[in-house]
Amino acid sequence: MEKILSDLRQMRLPGMAQTWQNLMETRQVNSLNVADCMRLVIQGELDMRKANRNSRLLRNARFRCQVSVDELAYDSARGLDRSLVTQLCGGEYLRRGIPVIITGATGTGKSWLTSALGSHACVSGFKTRYWSVLKLMEDLAIARAERQTRKLFERIAGYDLVIIDDFGIKKLNNEQILDLMEIIEDRHGRKATVIVSQIPVSDWYDCLETNTTAADAILDRMVHSAIRFELKGESLRKNH
Repeated sequence: MEKILSDLRQMRLPGMAQTWQNLMETRQVNSLNVADCMRLVIQGELDMRKANRNSRLLRNARFRCQVSVDELAYDSARGLDRSLVTQLCGGEYLRRGIPVIITGATGTGKSWLTSALGSHACVSGFKTRYWSVLKLMEDLAIARAERQTRKLFERIAGYDLVIIDDFGIKKLNNEQILDLMEIIEDRHGRKATVIVSQIPVSDWYDCLETNTTAADAILDRMVHSAIRFELKGESLRKNH
């Protein structure tokens, strides 16, 4: 029994090893047939690999906060509709590359909702990355200085879900608008993008007016087919 445990660890099968150890400690290993033992130890390995994958995806996503969809306080009057969140949790928007737009004033729960949707994508096995728009532009500027822009664009295009927060917090210059357009273009119809903003969609054009042609292209690809949340009401932070 101990030799089996040692061999499983040596073969780097920690989930199987842990399950086998549990079966030994509870004396179940003597009462189960071979098929049931195999089923349990294999499931233990699969469960551990899934948990490790989810943990890695969540860590690499770099969310502002860790929250699950179960923690959301649904209120259709505030713009947070349970049925729409449930629809998104089905993952169709991720598989079809449908954009999502979340708008609302400070404190209405945009980051909370965004992190919940992103976390659910991670635990569903989708590779996800969160950026504030300022950090995204900073990373692009660094990549450009290091002549690694193409590599960064390819990495961004590879994510199943990209979340861009704080859009509109400042006007983007021409180069930044073109970078954003390339990101949106690479993902359009292929990979899902969530854009989060305090500014109503009707005012987004003003943030991109430095390059009206690119602005038209960005808004055309993001706005018309997007699933939208328009969060309303007083700041939830007043209650804390």
